[in-house]
Amino acid sequence: MGEQLEQEIHRRRTFAIISHPDAGKTTLTEKLLLYGGAIHLAGSIKSRKTQRHAVSDWMEIEKQRGISVTSSVLQFDYGGCRINILDTPGHQDFSEDTYRTLMAVDSAVMVLDAAKGVEAQTKKLFKVCKERRIPIFTFVNKLDRFGKAPIDLMDELENVLGIRSCPMNWPVGSDGRYRGVYNRQTKLVELFAADETHGQATRTSEKYALDAPELRVALDEETYQALLDDITLLDEAGEAFDEEKIACGELTPMFFGSAMTNFGVQNFLEEYLRLAPPPAIRASSDGDIRPEDERFSAFVFKIQANMNPAHRDRLAFIRIVSGKFERNMSVWHAASDKEIKLAQPQQFLAQDRQIIDEAWPGDIVGLFDPGIFGIGDTLSDTSHKFKFADFPVFPPEKFARVQAKDTMKRKQFVKGVEQLTQEGAIQLFRQAGAGIESYIVGTVGTLQFDVLTYRLKSEYGVDIELVMQPFEVARWLTYPDGRAVTPESLRGADRGMFVYDRDDRPVLLVNNEWALGWITDNNPTLELHPVPPDRKEI
Repeated sequence: MGEQLEQEIHRRRTFAIISHPDAGKTTLTEKLLLYGGAIHLAGSIKSRKTQRHAVSDWMEIEKQRGISVTSSVLQFDYGGCRINILDTPGHQDFSEDTYRTLMAVDSAVMVLDAAKGVEAQTKKLFKVCKERRIPIFTFVNKLDRFGKAPIDLMDELENVLGIRSCPMNWPVGSDGRYRGVYNRQTKLVELFAADETHGQATRTSEKYALDAPELRVALDEETYQALLDDITLLDEAGEAFDEEKIACGELTPMFFGSAMTNFGVQNFLEEYLRLAPPPAIRASSDGDIRPEDERFSAFVFKIQANMNPAHRDRLAFIRIVSGKFERNMSVWHAASDKEIKLAQPQQFLAQDRQIIDEAWPGDIVGLFDPGIFGIGDTLSDTSHKFKFADFPVFPPEKFARVQAKDTMKRKQFVKGVEQLTQEGAIQLFRQAGAGIESYIVGTVGTLQFDVLTYRLKSEYGVDIELVMQPFEVARWLTYPDGRAVTPESLRGADRGMFVYDRDDRPVLLVNNEWALGWITDNNPTLELHPVPPDRKEI
C-alpha cells in the first residue's frame, strides 16, 4: 500500500477559508466549486430571495440571515488534486467552531474585502493560524468595486497583522475598473471578457505577453504604463517568494480578484493547488504521527446533528491523519478505550452526501454517530493506541437560564440541549441546588442563543424560555490540596452564581473582573481557571 498511500497524500489539499463577515468567503467557496466542476451554475448569494442559496449554507437559519453559522465540508477534484474545503462560520460569535475547524486543515485562505482591508474578525482568525503555524494564502476580493490600492493593502497586512506578502498576480486597471491580472510567474497578462452572466458561469479570458502589440491595443496607454511601473516596483522592492517562510506562516502569497464576477478565481485556484502543502505531521502522546504511517489514525473535529431533518441523523466529522480509511474498519476509540466499527462513512458536497469505501490522509469523513463521539476524540489502529492533543476551548462570556415552555416536552428539551453541547455550540451548567427543569447555558456570543432557540424549535419541537443572566465571567474552581470546592467553603459565593459543568466540576459565574478580584482576595487558597483545569484556553 506504501506507494499508493504516498500518491494519495501528495494530491490532497485540505484548507479552510477564513474572513470577516461579508468579505465574500462563501461566494469564493461556491466559485471554487464552479471552476472545479462540482456545480454547474452559481447562485447569487446577494439576492437570496430570488436566487437559490449558497451551496455551503445548508442550515435554514443561515439562509434566512445570510450568514454561515456552521462549518461546511466540501470536496471535489481539480487538476489531479483532491480538494477538501472547510467553509467556516463568518460571524464572530462562532469563532470557537472556526477554531476547531482550523485544527483539521493544513493551510488557510484569508479573504479580504478590497475596500475594507483587514477587519476585526480577520485579526482573530489570523492570530489562530499564526499560532498553529498554518500557511496562509490571501485572496483580495471585490475588485469589481472601488477599493484600496493594492500596494496599500500589502502595507496593511504587514502593519496590522505582522505578515509580509508576496503578490502572485497583480490587477490591471484601477479603482474598481480592473480589466484583468498579470501573473508574475508566467509573466502573462490575462484580460477578462465582460461578465454577461452576473457571475453564474465561468468567465472567458485572453492571455497576452507583456510586450505584445495586442495588449497595447487592448489597454489605454495610462493603464499599460501604470502596470509596467507596478511590476518594476514589485520586482525591485517587493518581498521575494520563499517557500520556507510560506510554510511556517511568515509570508503570505497574495492574489487579487472578484469572486462575485469570477475575476481571477481560476488563476487563484490553480496557483493555490501548486503552492499549498499536502497533509502534515500531527503531534500526539506517542510523538509525531506522519501521514505516510500505514496504521490508520484520525480525530473528531466537529459533530453535527440533523443535517437531514427527515432522518434525525447525527454525524461526527473526522480528519484522517495517517493510513488508509476503509468502510466498516474497526479502530480504537481513545475516549472510551474501546474498539468500535466505523460504519456508514460519508463524504460531502454541503448537504449532498455519498457513502464511500475508502479515504486517505487529509480527507474529511462523516461518520454516523450513535452518541459515542466527542470533539477532539482520537481514533487509531487497534495496534497503535495513543491520543492527539486536546482541543483548546474558549471561555464562555454570555449566560442564560434556559427551560422548556411546555414541561411535557422536557425529555426532548434535555436531548436537544445535550446534543448542542456535544456539538460544542454551547457550554452547559446546572445551578447548585436547582433541579433539572432548567439549565444555565454559556456561549461565546449572543447570536448562539438565537441558534439554540431556533434549532430546539425546528429539530426537537421545543419552545424555550430564555432569560439572559448578568454574568460575564466564568471560573472553574479548585483547591491545591484536592478537597472539594462547595458553596459553603467559598467566601462570597453569593456574589455570583455557583454552578457545576457537565463533568460536575464547580464553576463560579460573576458579573465582572472586579467581583472576581474580591473572590480571589477573600479566598487566598482558591485556584481559579478560565477554562476547565485539564484544558488549554484559546
